[in-house]
Amino acid sequence: MGNFTSFSSSGLSSTAACGQFLQEVVSHNCIVIFSKTTCPYCKMAKNVFNEIGATYKVIELDEHNDGRRLQEALAQMTGARTVPRVFINGNCIGGGSDTKELHQKGKLLPLIEQCAPCCVKTNSEGSGSGQFESTK
Repeated sequence: MGNFTSFSSSGLSSTAACGQFLQEVVSHNCIVIFSKTTCPYCKMAKNVFNEIGATYKVIELDEHNDGRRLQEALAQMTGARTVPRVFINGNCIGGGSDTKELHQKGKLLPLIEQCAPCCVKTNSEGSGSGQFESTK
């Protein structure tokens, strides 16, 4: 399973602050999924990472105080407003269907394996353990 992180913050008042927050989250985590709790494509992406036992960080935009602004900043950053927006090693790989397709073609694991050492957990805590983190 992956790590689930939900941020509840009201400090991201500008698009620039949202962009900075996104860059920070993406640069400090190997796999980040910007998601909405009710989105079937978001569930599809999470399931792919759960199947391979990869640890990932999730930002649920519909539970975040600045979710709308974050989604706008993601649109500017990636060229797509839809969720999920999946990042591996700082690069957007697309959405749920893109993630599933990369996995089916055997191209997802090599991307994960390229993660910078700062982004890869070397201990077993949270790695496929189903532990969930909540930051509020």
